[in-house]
Amino acid sequence: MTTILHIDSSILGGYSVSRALSADIVARQQALHPGAQVVRRDLVADAAMHLSDAHLAVFQGGPVANAALAQDLALGASYLDDLFAADIIVIGAPMYNFSIPTQLKGWIDRVSVAGRTFKYGTNGPEGLVKGKKVFIASARGGVYSDGSPMAGLDHQESYLLAALAFIGLTEVTIIRAEGLALGEESKITAITKAKSQIEALTS
Repeated sequence: MTTILHIDSSILGGYSVSRALSADIVARQQALHPGAQVVRRDLVADAAMHLSDAHLAVFQGGPVANAALAQDLALGASYLDDLFAADIIVIGAPMYNFSIPTQLKGWIDRVSVAGRTFKYGTNGPEGLVKGKKVFIASARGGVYSDGSPMAGLDHQESYLLAALAFIGLTEVTIIRAEGLALGEESKITAITKAKSQIEALTS
């Protein structure tokens, strides 16, 4: 059975374009893979703590200081379980201040674990998470794609591609809606184009 991991990180709730597009991607994948199981992670509704000195102490063999930290460590461990169990990963990723939401960065911090999702060898780092497809629902107010004068400020898609590749996830498709803050016509055009790309997915 195919397992789809559906991750959202936008703080806009029902007004979020990335959430709407990620839901459409999941629906399309379900149509392409009948009977697929969907594991849902809303990183805003159920966010892990940002890493702290208390986390690092535990990672280095120290004691778990309190119940809240124990609960958070369990949540981080479940992120890893989700990742390894998934065949398809769908990530809703809006651009905030030229990068990704801190909630999504927190998820990346929890799944980028030496010895689990990557390792260092004689040829440098090697990603250990193999054979999975990733779809990114990217939403941004301006235009930052290749050729745009603002392209150099894209630390959203570029960062995600680098972070995912580092742990071995290289089969990544980006469904992008940009120019969302440049007027209603630009917004409608961008969303329509993204939805058409989703409908055209064949795998």
